[in-house]
Amino acid sequence: MSVLRPFRATDMFKFNNINLDIWTETYGISFYLTYLSRWPDLCCVQEAPNGHMMGYVIGKAEGHGQDWHGHVTALTVAPEYRRLSLARKMMSLLEMVSDETYKGFFVDLYVRCTNSVAISMYEGLGYSVYRRVREYYGSLGLGRASKDEEDAFDMRKPLSRDPHRRSVRANGREFVVSAHDVS
Repeated sequence: MSVLRPFRATDMFKFNNINLDIWTETYGISFYLTYLSRWPDLCCVQEAPNGHMMGYVIGKAEGHGQDWHGHVTALTVAPEYRRLSLARKMMSLLEMVSDETYKGFFVDLYVRCTNSVAISMYEGLGYSVYRRVREYYGSLGLGRASKDEEDAFDMRKPLSRDPHRRSVRANGREFVVSAHDVS
């Protein structure tokens, strides 16, 4: 049992159990506050009955024209709460808001190419690889060691404004771009 609710600024005092995971990117306070103030409806948490945070998603709406889309900036579930479909519920909410409120053409996200569990989960949710971005994680300057220059898959899922699926491609794993080509 859990509650899916809006992410609040005070949740930043309670998410260490989630952010200490090796796959989770951690950002500065101003980064989270910017998301909460600009796109509050794209940021939510899963909370246990005892008040512990089980996971969260933060997203934004961005792009122009047919590239207007919802973007998953971070999705993470604490290790002790995985395999309970919490990520699926949070992604469903973000997709619905991206589709109905922001009228996006697709939702996209970046995932480390080595994170096979996450890639499999996203594919099960209908996402496909749009392109491989070389050294994406090393280009972000996230405070990790400089040797972290891992590639990412840009994964996308078309929304109702894209009935012809123009926002996805069949051979995305073979389409390779530099991190500098990604805006």
